[in-house]
Amino acid sequence: MKAPFIGRALSILMMLGMVIWWGVRITSGKPAEPKGAFPAPTVDEQLAAKKGQETAVFAGGCFWGMQGVFQHVKGVTRATSGYSGGNVENPYYELVSSGDTGHAESVQVEYDPAQITYGKLLMIFFSVAHDPTQKDRQGPDVGTQYRSAIFYKSAEQQRIAEAYIAQINAAHVYERPIATQVAAYSAFYAAEDYHQDYLTKHPDNPYIQYNDLPKLTRLRETFPEMYR
Repeated sequence: MKAPFIGRALSILMMLGMVIWWGVRITSGKPAEPKGAFPAPTVDEQLAAKKGQETAVFAGGCFWGMQGVFQHVKGVTRATSGYSGGNVENPYYELVSSGDTGHAESVQVEYDPAQITYGKLLMIFFSVAHDPTQKDRQGPDVGTQYRSAIFYKSAEQQRIAEAYIAQINAAHVYERPIATQVAAYSAFYAAEDYHQDYLTKHPDNPYIQYNDLPKLTRLRETFPEMYR
């Protein structure tokens, strides 16, 4: 009679172990919270006099949430999930996930400079889109492919990004210093179709509900004038 009982007990323990593992997987790495109102960048470009299109590339953990956030920002005309910052051409998800290509899961943000500035996009990036104090991870996702990074496409974008990081650190907005990498843009590769608009298409996914939907709530509550 002992053998069946022991087998059943082991099965229960294994199930409990899986539940605990997934709980840690989903809830670990709680993001840092900024202190008080998030400051606007003191160094920024002016709004353009007429409608146009500019591009910014950001990385901040899983691209599902990053894309979802910027799709709800006024002035953003398109946000695309993809890969940037690596040394392999035409990367794909499984290859990037190995952490060996140097790529980060990224979002290419196309925006109208007559409606929103690069600095205001950075404000969203640093305050609600991800936790910029975590190095080579975001919450449950660990690895260089989940690093925080800004891939600047011009000297002006580099100047604004570096000045804003210095401003945030000097103001001690977070308890930890900013870990965001500021690197020159080299290439952006769009991710597979099933990754695009993932938050919009799968709002009931537990990962999305716990890690990403709260970002949209923070965006709407913290910056209602920029939320759409």
